[in-house]
Amino acid sequence: MTDEKVLMRVDEGIASITFNRPQVLNALDIPMIEELVRNLQACADEPSVSVVLLTGTGRGFCVGGDMKAAWEHIQAGGDPQAFFRTLLDHIHRAVMVLRSMERPVVAAINGVIAGAGMSLAAACDLRIAAEGARFKQSFTSIGLVPLGGWTVTVAHFLGPSKAAELMMMDPVLEARQALDLGLVSEVVPNGRLIERVRKLAGQIAHGPKTAFASAKVLTNAALLPRLKEQMALERERFIYQAGTPDFLEGLTAFIEKREANF
Repeated sequence: MTDEKVLMRVDEGIASITFNRPQVLNALDIPMIEELVRNLQACADEPSVSVVLLTGTGRGFCVGGDMKAAWEHIQAGGDPQAFFRTLLDHIHRAVMVLRSMERPVVAAINGVIAGAGMSLAAACDLRIAAEGARFKQSFTSIGLVPLGGWTVTVAHFLGPSKAAELMMMDPVLEARQALDLGLVSEVVPNGRLIERVRKLAGQIAHGPKTAFASAKVLTNAALLPRLKEQMALERERFIYQAGTPDFLEGLTAFIEKREANF
């Protein structure tokens, strides 16, 4: 078994990047998100890569930041704002590489997806989900606010009313609900997800690469300035929230597996 927290392989122009912490549903700690950024940047810099696939091992795609790691940092006397400042900066860097690389990126959502995992998937160009995938906003339930451009990308897919519902009520969405809302473009049987996504990636890889790249550049001309501005605001509010009693109670409740008492 490999110790790598993010796996990458390239085959016939298709780069597959896989979150590899299945024991924690692929929660992001700082070494993992650093590995992700390095692998994404390597794909962006490699001319032979035509399309990138992003998925997870085990039962989860990615459930966002590793709250147990945050808890351990705080219990050891660490500053929660300093912890999240580092983690958040790497997540935002990953989002920017996903959006700015001039090749299509497809998220194969194999299982549970929450928090920053949703932000990373939303930064991809296409999202295909397995029937068993489940979607959760998660940030506000623990006393935090969305990051990674969630308030631009996911809110754009959903519209302001539904985005507010997810932020205030934080429901769990089934894959078919995500499809109806426009969060994903297709839902496939659990056992056929990778087969379907690799077939799609193969079609893209044999398509007009320069046209796909130029089309993404044009889309980004409108999206990236807004995304950068909004992520700066998300960063400010997220780091503020990480120092509040709301977050301390939310994190404690999460660790103790109980209802938060804000």
